[in-house]
Amino acid sequence: MAKSIIAGFWTLSIALSGSAPAMATEQQPPSLPVLLWTNGAPGSEGKVAVETVRLTPQGEHIVSNVHHPSITPYIPSSETATGAAVIVVPGGGHRELWMDHEGYRVGQWFSDHGVAAFVLKYRLSKESGSTYTIEGNSLPDVLRAIRLVRSHAADWHIGTEQIGVIGFSAGGELAALAGTQFKGAEQTSTDSVDRESSKPAFVGLIYPAIPQDLELSKETPPIFLLCGEDDDPAISLGVPRLYLALKQAGVSAELHVLTGVGHGFGIRANNPPAVAAWTSLFYAWLGARGILK
Repeated sequence: MAKSIIAGFWTLSIALSGSAPAMATEQQPPSLPVLLWTNGAPGSEGKVAVETVRLTPQGEHIVSNVHHPSITPYIPSSETATGAAVIVVPGGGHRELWMDHEGYRVGQWFSDHGVAAFVLKYRLSKESGSTYTIEGNSLPDVLRAIRLVRSHAADWHIGTEQIGVIGFSAGGELAALAGTQFKGAEQTSTDSVDRESSKPAFVGLIYPAIPQDLELSKETPPIFLLCGEDDDPAISLGVPRLYLALKQAGVSAELHVLTGVGHGFGIRANNPPAVAAWTSLFYAWLGARGILK
């Protein structure tokens, strides 16, 4: 098992169990973060600065200065586990990571509903002074997370063909790229994690930034798309256009556009019921795809 590090002192608002998130209570994440690379991430050599955490007036934890990408596991009980797993990719404009409403609360919701979740901290390409790029560092972090979870599927009681990814905003851009630029197993690698495929079994795109020139094909995994009609037109119009492009490429997809809703809702205690229900829509889609075995 990869070594773990504590990357900060966190509070977590947990959505109570049910068909949609209810009012939240606060507690610590259930597990310590697990490094994606035990000996340092390629491209981060010599970077020793610690992560930066700031709090919004509402108490949200915002992370930046990530040089040691990691996943925080949320493992369901053996009684409720479905064998499915999802990498949760928070947004933040590639400048920071909104770890609560697009990360830890999402991980807890999935765990409460029998899906193992792994909240990703990835390197940020648009942070001031950053030497990272989306294609060279952020996307490899997502693909590595998929491989890492697959390599430990037996330890976490996960089906190797039931591992997907869900991303929010900028994290949605990375999730979309992971669904189209995945790599097969590198059988000759000396790294046991790289001997696993990085192809996700499914992709969830929640108000995603949409990458340019996605290479869609029948090999692209099934994709769930959801946004608000009042979001920026690049998203509120771009997401339906992506759905049409997926169907034209022969990819299975499901689309939801929420009435009167903007950007960045994630899982928040004050989300109205119609917005909070997006988790149930996604969960039902996983069931229809046969992911929740």
